[in-house]
Amino acid sequence: QVRLVESGGGLVQAGGSLRLSCTASGRTFNNFAMSWFRQAPGKEREFVAAISWSGAVIRHADSVKGRFTISRENGKNTVYLQMNSAKYEDTAVYYCAADPRAYKTSGYDYEYWGQGTQVTVSS
Repeated sequence: QVRLVESGGGLVQAGGSLRLSCTASGRTFNNFAMSWFRQAPGKEREFVAAISWSGAVIRHADSVKGRFTISRENGKNTVYLQMNSAKYEDTAVYYCAADPRAYKTSGYDYEYWGQGTQVTVSS
């Protein structure tokens, strides 16, 4: 079993920056692919970014490309989402997800999910 805990959410002004963290416990984090998703009120959950176990494979959604960056520190069992140039439409609950398929960087069928952290961008 893997437990994921997100942190770092909050209120940020448009154009500002925020860094989300997701810390894993319970199993060997190093072998897991990790991803960030988000869900805005009244909308479906959408993919934001993904990273393979070693960081060799990284994907970002077109909507955040050039503004958000996913990274990981396996020694700290933590994955990050650096959010720069925040926009009002980035307002959502952000979820961290993990999967033992080490190179998984697409799809929504991740095995483990966190509880989410709220990000609100004021215009």
